[in-house]
Amino acid sequence: MSASKFARRFKSVIISIVVLLVGFIVFAMFVNRNTVNMTPRQKLLKTVYPLIMWFSGRTSKNHVEPGHRPPAPTSIYALSATLNNGETYALSQLKGKRFMIVNTASDCGYTGQFEGLEKLYQQYNHNFVILAFPANDFKEQEKGNDADIAAFCKLNYGISFPLMKKSVVVKEAGQQEIFAWLTRKELNGWNDAPPPWNFTKYIIDEHGQLLQYFGPTVDPFSPELVKLILK
Repeated sequence: MSASKFARRFKSVIISIVVLLVGFIVFAMFVNRNTVNMTPRQKLLKTVYPLIMWFSGRTSKNHVEPGHRPPAPTSIYALSATLNNGETYALSQLKGKRFMIVNTASDCGYTGQFEGLEKLYQQYNHNFVILAFPANDFKEQEKGNDADIAAFCKLNYGISFPLMKKSVVVKEAGQQEIFAWLTRKELNGWNDAPPPWNFTKYIIDEHGQLLQYFGPTVDPFSPELVKLILK
């Protein structure tokens, strides 16, 4: 290759890189235009969230085939959680409704799912509830206290569904009792697996039965998830 051709190709590559960088910066400014007190890491994660979901492939993780889920030996309606403001939230008030339980974190690659979860809640909240359980169980991606978490979720994502006090969701000492129910088949009927990461979504039907859970890579508006909500 002649020196002139190499120079032209090199120049073309540099121009392409500059255009991509400028485009990324403009996109980042647009995505983060309404952020409040976000760390640089949180802003970066919010910006690249669409890429994270694209690479994840939006695949679900289902452990039991439909029609083979034994009924829960114990009732989830007997359980409760502590809201972010310190009040008690009894699950008995959800009888007759479908609801989702999701473990969340503010510094995770999937934190952008807060936006989709809020839209999902707003669209179907006539007979559907989302309960968010912040947890610091995966790579310490939720280090803030309850006040910090509430401010982050409400100011940056407009969260209006119930937000719980920061809890332990994995199988270890101090595991929140609702997650103990979700992750032990002797309690829920069929599932023994703990959440693999932040933003694992558990769907409970109107009779208090665990229908399915979806891994973190599943978008809140994935057809499979929405179908379960609407049944």
